[in-house]
Amino acid sequence: MTQPPLPGVLADVAPVLDHWGYPAVAGLVFLEDFGVPVPGETILIVAAVYAGAGRLNLILVAVIAFVAAVVGDNVGYAIGRFGGHRMVERYGRYVLLTPARVAKAEAFFARHGGKIVTVARFIEGLRQANGIIAGLAEMPWRRFLLFNALGAALWVGVWVTFGALAGSHLETLYPAIARYELYFLVALAVLVVLLVARHLHRRRKERAEG
Repeated sequence: MTQPPLPGVLADVAPVLDHWGYPAVAGLVFLEDFGVPVPGETILIVAAVYAGAGRLNLILVAVIAFVAAVVGDNVGYAIGRFGGHRMVERYGRYVLLTPARVAKAEAFFARHGGKIVTVARFIEGLRQANGIIAGLAEMPWRRFLLFNALGAALWVGVWVTFGALAGSHLETLYPAIARYELYFLVALAVLVVLLVARHLHRRRKERAEG
């Protein structure tokens, strides 16, 4: 039976997964986890949906994503630990790491340590910078590896489970998605506008205080 096309942003990523399969999951998750702005999390969710629909092996998707996530974050850790602030200041803008953002994140790491490494994967922006900042903060590698692996297992587990359940109920979900997609897009647009307005307000406030 031919499956219907995936909706929204998932449809944009689907051709990559159709063509490359498991290497796409490994490569994009790996690259995202040391700061490269690629849709690693999105490809993981799509792969899990595919697996739930019988197009990929769910266990392979989970194992590949877990290994890629752990290795990617360890590359980021090595960059931060051995490259230091000089490298991040020079090249950080290419992976959305400004000096101000790094300073705030380092202070956060100093206070919360391993807990941040664990939950960082679920936070956009921090997921990509997690390893680099842990290296910059000189967090012990074994401690980082432990909490990083725990976070990766939770992150992969949540999205693989969610995607697999969605993939196994595509015939039920697609009509509902099609029906409410417009409302979702409107709500998303409103959210983006509010976030941009908040960001601009903060910048004006910081300039006024400075």
